[in-house]
Amino acid sequence: MALVANEQKIRVLVAKPGLDGHDRGAKVIARALRDAGMEVIYTGLRQTPEMVVSAALQEDVDVIGLSILSGAHNAIVPRVADLLKQNKMDDVLLLVGGIIPDQDIEGLKKSGVAAIFQPGTAMDDIVKFIREHVKPRGVPAV
Repeated sequence: MALVANEQKIRVLVAKPGLDGHDRGAKVIARALRDAGMEVIYTGLRQTPEMVVSAALQEDVDVIGLSILSGAHNAIVPRVADLLKQNKMDDVLLLVGGIIPDQDIEGLKKSGVAAIFQPGTAMDDIVKFIREHVKPRGVPAV
């Protein structure tokens, strides 16, 4: 898909917050998003919520994708969402992937998560969701 001259690529930050040491899934997602034409920044393992939001701010991303397998999502995700609000980054789409029990999904969405992708989600579904929900840059607020 060719970009129009003034159209920018969607910028996605993929992060592994917490003490989870397994990042194969995050790397697979990062590659799929890159192959779909997005710019992807991967932060690496063991990121704090502060490090994730700082990197997102510095990289001027449209999307933050958190990959969490450790079970710490109920502590990490609300902190990231709060830091996004504090930094007036309300236009950044917050996504979570990994091992997230069904009973935790509603609470995470209430904290500011746009979508949660559990194991087995098709890459095309993630790409489609991002493309449909990222707000275009440079469009003035009404």
